This record gives sequence, C-alpha cells and structure tokens, in this order.
Amino acid sequence: MATQETFSRLELDERGVAWLTLERPEVHNAFDDHLIAELNGHLERLHAAATSGEVRVVVLGSEGKSFSAGADLNWMKRMVEYDFDGNLADSRKLSALMHGLDTLPCPTLCRVQGAAFGGAVGLAACCDIVVAAEKAKFCLSEVKIGLSPAVISPYVQRAIGPRQMRRYALSAEVMDAPTALALGLAHQVVDADALDDAVAAMLETLLAGSPQAQRATKALLAEVAREPDSKATREHTCRVISELRVSAEGQEGLASFFEKRRPAWTNESDNRVAENKAAEPRS
Repeated sequence: MATQETFSRLELDERGVAWLTLERPEVHNAFDDHLIAELNGHLERLHAAATSGEVRVVVLGSEGKSFSAGADLNWMKRMVEYDFDGNLADSRKLSALMHGLDTLPCPTLCRVQGAAFGGAVGLAACCDIVVAAEKAKFCLSEVKIGLSPAVISPYVQRAIGPRQMRRYALSAEVMDAPTALALGLAHQVVDADALDDAVAAMLETLLAGSPQAQRATKALLAEVAREPDSKATREHTCRVISELRVSAEGQEGLASFFEKRRPAWTNESDNRVAENKAAEPRS
C-alpha cells in the first residue's frame, strides 16, 4: 500500500518550540484539501500539547521563496464542479483550520519570507506575532476571481481594522511589508538575511515568559475582545490575576523577581536542552 504524500511537517525541539512548516515550495505552498486536513490534524495535537505544557511556542513557516500562494489552482478547478453542499463542507474545514490556529493556547509566531496571498493572509492574522522579510507581500486577492475572503475575514479584519479591511478586501491591492507593518498585520519587518535571527530573538523573548501566564493571558484577551467592558469581563479579569498570583508559577515568578534570579521555568528549558545534548551519541 502506497504511503500518502505529505505537504507539511511538525517538529518539536528541546525547548518546547513546535515548528509547523508548509512543504509545497513547487506550488508556492498553496493549500488544498489534503494540506488543510494535515494542518488540522497537526493543530489538534498542538492544542493538547500546548494545554499540557509540552509545547511552549508554535512557529508557523514554510519552505521556498513564498510563504503561501493561498488556494491551490488544481483544488480550485475541482471546486468548480462541487455543488453548494460540497463547497460548504470544504469551507468548514478551512474555517476549522483558521479557528484552530487562532485559538492555540500558547503563543504563536508566523515567519513570512515571501508572498502571502488569499487564505495565507488569514494564517498570518491568526498568529499572535508576525515577523516578515522586507520583500514579503500580502494580498487579499479573492475578488479578482469572483470570490470573497469570507472565511478569513474575521481574523484579518481584527488585525487591520474594519476601515482598512474594506479597502484591501475590495481592491485586492498588494500590501508590501512596510504597509503590512503599518496596518498591524505584521509586527516586525527585517531584511531577508536577518529573518531567522529575528525569529530566534522573538522565541527567546517568548520563552522567558511564564507558560501558565501566557496561556491565561491569551485566553483572557480573547474574552476581553468579545466583550471589552462588561461587568462580567471586569470580574473575569480580577479572577484571572488573583488565580495567577496564588498559583505555584505565579509565586515563583514573584519570588524570582524580588530575589533577582531567573524564574524556574527558564531553568527547566535550559535543563531540557542540556539533557538532550547529554543524550546525543558520542563519536
């Protein structure tokens, strides 16, 4: 029985950083139903691993010169023959991908080295932090082929705001990296040669934070975004900080601050690196 070709890979390093990588450079990492199914499977595993604390940060990236060209042309040709129900089923799988990425409990970092078109803009918008190369380009290109950035619209509009969303979703203009930075779609733009160093530096910054506090903060921000200033939200914010203050990790964080030392969770990351190095075979 032939092994099915895979279009992505998921790797976990010794620090608890999960690297989720699109691997279709020959078609500019365009996604189809097979890749979407793969990514949804990876995200299910990542949700469980991030909740347990096994995964600290997820980095979404891709191979080749493009981040992702959006929908695969052959997939789009097949979809032309789908009826409404077939299209609806496909759209729901893409929606599950966006929602799964957006709601990962741990910090997510998107590495954009080149073009991000169509649904790929949604992938970037679903990540907490986007680091882009100066040559990266973003485009909500759907209206040019008679479609709409419908499934990704909640995430992209949240990132760039309703007013800018109207412009770029209706015009399908290409946003260069500085424009994406100004709009809030990207957080940092660097020279292409400095992209990996910038990602590495951001990872170090994220790994210095408390894993428990990051999970709690991410969940809290989602609640606050839904209902910014209700009595229930205000009470929820009070409970979150109170729970963190009395937790073991919160107590350790405060103690390490006053004692002017590194908190235990950074030492645990160092220990995992050391253990893995010690386990490497000697020549």
